[in-house]
Amino acid sequence: MAKNKTAYVCNECGSDYSKWQGQCSDCGTWNSLTEVKLGPTPSNRGEKFSGYAGNAGADTDVQTLAQIDLQALPRFSSGAGEFDRVLGGGLVPGSVVLIGGNPGAGKSTLLLQTMCYLAGTMEALYCTGEESLQQVAMRAQRLNLPTDKLKTLSETSVEALVATAQKLKPKVMVVDSIQVMHMADIQSAPGSVSQVRESAAYLTRFAKQTGTVLMLVGHVTKDGSLAGPKVLEHMIDCSILLDGGHDSRFRTLRGNKNRFGAVNELGVFAMTEQGLREVSNPSAIFLQRADEISAGSVVMVVWEGTRPLLVEIQALVDDSHVGNPRRVAVGLDQNRLSMLLAVLHRHGGVLIGDQDVFVNVVGGVKVMETSADLALLLAVVSSFRDRPLGYDLMVFGEVGLSGEIRPVPSGQERLREAAKHGFKRAIVPAGNAPREPVEGIKIVAVKTLQEALAAIE
Repeated sequence: MAKNKTAYVCNECGSDYSKWQGQCSDCGTWNSLTEVKLGPTPSNRGEKFSGYAGNAGADTDVQTLAQIDLQALPRFSSGAGEFDRVLGGGLVPGSVVLIGGNPGAGKSTLLLQTMCYLAGTMEALYCTGEESLQQVAMRAQRLNLPTDKLKTLSETSVEALVATAQKLKPKVMVVDSIQVMHMADIQSAPGSVSQVRESAAYLTRFAKQTGTVLMLVGHVTKDGSLAGPKVLEHMIDCSILLDGGHDSRFRTLRGNKNRFGAVNELGVFAMTEQGLREVSNPSAIFLQRADEISAGSVVMVVWEGTRPLLVEIQALVDDSHVGNPRRVAVGLDQNRLSMLLAVLHRHGGVLIGDQDVFVNVVGGVKVMETSADLALLLAVVSSFRDRPLGYDLMVFGEVGLSGEIRPVPSGQERLREAAKHGFKRAIVPAGNAPREPVEGIKIVAVKTLQEALAAIE
């Protein structure tokens, strides 16, 4: 009897090895190699999926870029403007979208709403491997969604799913989730590196060759990253993360990768009894401030994808009762907070080395850009001196290590967004000062951190 061949696959990066070793030489992770039994090479791995009108992979002739007809792949709306924004303008035929998020964030709810909307105008298939069809139907009934057009399937076998899809010929298909799918010729459990990689590759090839929009649901690990091999994120066209705590009714949809649009786009939804409802003006949501502003609170303008977003940043500075003062940042980079506090001491003359510093971005928004530097420092100084900055003040700007205030992109659009929401004063970098005054707002342009501190005296 022939002996079964085995390989050892890294759970972090998906690298293969012929024998076990303690550390993966590619990604450096320890104890991440698992044994995988290798079956015979299947004969259907390279099969062609055909029978569709407008087959995206049928034409194999070599063409120049000018000869390619872009009108053959028109986008179509998902039914939610915020979802379309993150996708780059809508769904593209033949694209593969991976949606991740914590349990209970609303991934299945968002996709079920989208599929029920699309089923009214095109063939749609919703495949679930984690829930029964009765559970899906109960959710759709609870959300008052139309249930007479969407076709559903409970299946965990990739081969059976693709065979059913070839008969139905859907234009859009959902697989919930990729971690429970398996292939018969892979001798490992569902959710393993090999199963996730091969299942995703098989489904992606099916979507590309048939022009089907494929949306995959992915699990996340404890640190919030997508579970499975890293090659999974390279296969797909768009990677989206749905985030939101259980104590908040708002959900943020952020694009981490998008081959058909801009990355770092942000969509905001509100979780209601009728499912996820899009928030067209998220700045109004995150600016629900108290009537009297206390010290340590200031509004900043961050740029999310293609639009400005007004959010409130809060700082609390208090005497430390331990030898090593705490530095806590929620929604911001903690290492950048420590660096900015050093700049504040060196170039601003404010010593808070013996103080605990807590910084929070209200609303659960994660600020990824450096335009929040100046607002963060002014909030810290306001809390340290116990002096409110004012209800109508808006701040943005990047702070350099030498104390200079550096300009940030899209300064004009940020100022217009602030003026639209009623802000009367703005402290901005000198490089972002507009040539013509913005109606309704007084602009204070600063070049150094000392000038910014003097502006709030």
